[in-house]
Amino acid sequence: MKLVRKDLEKDNAGQVTLIPEEPEDMWHTYNLLQVGDSLRASTIRKVQTESSTGSVGSNRVRTTLTLCVETIDFDSQACQLRVKGTNIQENEYVKMGAYHTIELEPNRQFTLAKKQWDSVVLERIEQACDPAWSADVAAVVMQEGLAHVCLVTPSMTLTRAKVEVNIPRKRKGNCSQHDRALERFYEQVVQAIQRHINFEVVKCVLVASPGFVREQFCDYMFQQAVKTDNKLLLENRSKFLQVHSSSGHKYALKEALCDPAVTSRLSDTKAAGEVKALDDFYKMLQHEPDRAFYGLKHVEKANEAMAIDTLLISDELFRHQDVATRARYVKLVDSVRENMGTVRIFSSLHVSGEQLGQLTGVAAILRFPVAELSDQEDESSSEED
Repeated sequence: MKLVRKDLEKDNAGQVTLIPEEPEDMWHTYNLLQVGDSLRASTIRKVQTESSTGSVGSNRVRTTLTLCVETIDFDSQACQLRVKGTNIQENEYVKMGAYHTIELEPNRQFTLAKKQWDSVVLERIEQACDPAWSADVAAVVMQEGLAHVCLVTPSMTLTRAKVEVNIPRKRKGNCSQHDRALERFYEQVVQAIQRHINFEVVKCVLVASPGFVREQFCDYMFQQAVKTDNKLLLENRSKFLQVHSSSGHKYALKEALCDPAVTSRLSDTKAAGEVKALDDFYKMLQHEPDRAFYGLKHVEKANEAMAIDTLLISDELFRHQDVATRARYVKLVDSVRENMGTVRIFSSLHVSGEQLGQLTGVAAILRFPVAELSDQEDESSSEED
């Protein structure tokens, strides 16, 4: 994302002009937009014209509109963003108050104005405009007959290809059908890797599976690469890292990212940091439950006691339509930072973010136990009984 201009007042009202440069920037934009914001961008409008003879025709014109945002629709797979709202600025083609939908596109500038730019939104702009935050991890999660080729960017896990091939069972004395089907499956996965993984950007390709599937697949892939003199695969052989996962489904990617060998290799990526933080939270919940809280009320109570060491919070909560509720989450983030705590904002499009979402979307690892809260809960539940 490219920041063209930033005009903020002392009360944090104002506008920013941005140019999304990559598909992932559309996800950042989706998180910046809120109902009630003002969005100015170039768009195409169908306009009816009447000729001197009275005949009516219509043609499409490109014009710049300023909308008051009412609905925001994001397609995570296509990385497309549509914003619907009413026109709030004089325009020769569109009446004031008329509805229009702007489709934001990569490499096309837009200006976003807000009455209040909070710390979470400003931090996201900073991250989006920092080139170090680009996608640098790819993963192939597989089992016999099923594989998912994913890109793990700092903000989301994108499934780029799903390969499914029916593999017949091995029969006594005749394995040829099984072997042929397996070879066909491996070949399709190799094609998907070459089609969807940009080796100029990607630092590491995880190949995760149960059993020996990953070893057999990598052996096949590099044997074929040698036979066909596939320079792309041969030159990037060192980027492939084999790890264990329980299955070939997308959710098994979390296990692969938790592997110590992977963590050390990806120590500088946000995705690995999120997975580790969530893993630490679960361990704490298991061994010292008084130092692991989740749910907004509990976490806020722990924050009042200045006990939060690491706050885990889903970016989905900052898209809440109710301004007061959103402000409550922003206040929590700011307060934890003021108290020298670490804040990790999880992407709801990551596997780890989905898991955090199942835990209400907000959790905390505490510096010290806050037993009173657990005791209060026990007392209130016994009173209810």
